[in-house]
Amino acid sequence: MSNTPMAASPLTRAVLEIDEYVSGLGWDQPARLFALVDTARLRADQPSLADRLGLQNESESSGLTPIEQDEIPTDQPLDEFLGTIAWPDAVVGCALVVERLMLPPSAEAQVPQGLNDAKLAQWVAEHPDRQEVRMTVAVLRDGARDSALRLREKDSATEVLTGSDLVPGLAQALSATFEE
Repeated sequence: MSNTPMAASPLTRAVLEIDEYVSGLGWDQPARLFALVDTARLRADQPSLADRLGLQNESESSGLTPIEQDEIPTDQPLDEFLGTIAWPDAVVGCALVVERLMLPPSAEAQVPQGLNDAKLAQWVAEHPDRQEVRMTVAVLRDGARDSALRLREKDSATEVLTGSDLVPGLAQALSATFEE
């Protein structure tokens, strides 16, 4: 968490830690899913795992530890995949990292009518004002949420935008993975 502000909430720190980790892998990455577990509970319940993760000597007692999950299937729409997830009680939250193309609000009026999803994706990909963005969105069981956005053209830890409502649809989809 070298670039993570210490004054941030545990959820914000986890989001920024995940963003920093994924940024080190470069762009054009597949979506990545992380379980968020309470660091103190992990150290108490699974000391050998905590030791392997380098958590035994951390003094923080209110932190969250992100644990990357298996690869997300590419042959299934993301929303359908998220609908299949059931988290064990030890998981207090989850986070998802996805890369997408984004257009400025001014381009909304230019969208041709009647395009199917594939044609719309192609139109966005060819638009001169498109931006590549990496979104890291995290939610907790208690409803807290946070996110980080990183533009490819401003790929720097100091240019990462954070906020709780930056990607509300994705945050809602992640929250639904905790509903019974």
